[in-house]
Amino acid sequence: MTDVPNIRTAGVLLHPTSLPGSHGIGDLGANALRFLDVMADAGLTIWQMLPLGPTGYGDSPYQAFSAFAGNPLLVSVPGVGGGAFPVDRVDFEHVIPHKRALLETAFKAWTPDAAFAAFVHAQRAWLPDFALFMAIKQAHGGVSWTEWPAEIARREPAAMEAWRTKLTGAIDRVQFEQWIFAQQFARLRAEAKARGIQLMGDLPIYVAHDSADVWANPGLFLLDRNGRPRVQAGVPPDYFSATGQLWGNPIYHWDEIAKTGYAWWIARMRAALAQFDSVRLDHFRGFEAFWEVPGDATTAASGRWVPGPGRPLFDALTKALGPLPILAEDLGLITPGVKALREGLGLPGMAILQFAFGNDDQAGDFTPHNLTRDRVLYTGTHDNDTTVGWWQSTGAGDSTRTSESVAKEKAYAMRYLDTDGREMHWTMIRAAMATVSSTVLVPMQDILGLGSEARMNLPGRPGGNWQFRFRWDQVTPDITRRLRSLVDTYARRPDAT
Repeated sequence: MTDVPNIRTAGVLLHPTSLPGSHGIGDLGANALRFLDVMADAGLTIWQMLPLGPTGYGDSPYQAFSAFAGNPLLVSVPGVGGGAFPVDRVDFEHVIPHKRALLETAFKAWTPDAAFAAFVHAQRAWLPDFALFMAIKQAHGGVSWTEWPAEIARREPAAMEAWRTKLTGAIDRVQFEQWIFAQQFARLRAEAKARGIQLMGDLPIYVAHDSADVWANPGLFLLDRNGRPRVQAGVPPDYFSATGQLWGNPIYHWDEIAKTGYAWWIARMRAALAQFDSVRLDHFRGFEAFWEVPGDATTAASGRWVPGPGRPLFDALTKALGPLPILAEDLGLITPGVKALREGLGLPGMAILQFAFGNDDQAGDFTPHNLTRDRVLYTGTHDNDTTVGWWQSTGAGDSTRTSESVAKEKAYAMRYLDTDGREMHWTMIRAAMATVSSTVLVPMQDILGLGSEARMNLPGRPGGNWQFRFRWDQVTPDITRRLRSLVDTYARRPDAT
């Protein structure tokens, strides 16, 4: 992404877990560096990732144990890969214990040094709490912190000191994993910069309830006396679900956060910008008004709109950190108030080309002839079907689209794009590249022309998400040449002529 609207760029959306590799999951090692080379050959200058935090139940990067920590599953470690792992998906059930065993071996062979001590000191605002949180969680079989003994769930000083003493080794291991993650990610960013590639992160608006963030800062969230959410986050019925999406995250106690000068949010944004060149701010509309659902609800349909923190939060962030290289994810039900907040802050918004031809509320704004430079255009996102899957869909089993609406959508797309529907992924990529949008981002699945089997996430589906991986043999020289030709034709490299 770029703050300069007349510079045209293009990039790829790919989570590091989706990279090839011998340990059943992508990581920050050699394959990530090879991917940078592929991007450079194709003329792509932005690599957008999903959130990098340590994942828990459901393996979702949007439900992490920490808003500050890195996922140790992404750490590149030596060792025999174990050929039983599938090459086209992440089998988390078997990958997690395998990777943990490799990390344990690496930890036992490691000796702390001054650089590690300096890292721990520099991250003292969050790392000690996170390391203790993870160590206690492991000691209790992984259950949520609200199920721990009351004295440690409430962080009573005597209990905190007792658990720190008891779990010294486990705490050291967590800190070791974060140290290695930080080193490897710093190397990746330096290698990206050397190739003229920017890294874009993804900052979820909410944090997981079962996280070090909520356990360590309960006063910043709307919780009951037992630490459970009084209300929870979600969105009303939309394109993805007829009953809305119930996320389960606790809602911020914005009045209390404001009293601190938004200190926790400033620390969070500072940490993100220390890793990435820019960040996509997920669910931007929630900062203007958010969908609040009762804590005991089973769907999001019973929620209500509640005013968010609005401009004062972003003014505090800007005052502390300077101009913010943020992409505002402004999809869904966008009111004049949300639009005014984004435009008043001078932030680019998002557009989804798949949504341009159907019944989405924003379809008119997303058709190529209506796009503006301040829209970052995606063919699709991690929540969408792949472009091939979208094009092949009949609407059967879809909670929001009928077969009739799908047929109408396809007819309009074919007429608009002047296509017979063959190689629809390339048709959509070309159409996106040709628009006035300053930045175009394409999921790796669309670059490879993969179908619904490669979809990253289906909102509302309890399992089977976040598993996609590609293979190097799928990245053919022809694909790289075609991408580079489109990038050059539509002047989407800063040095293109």
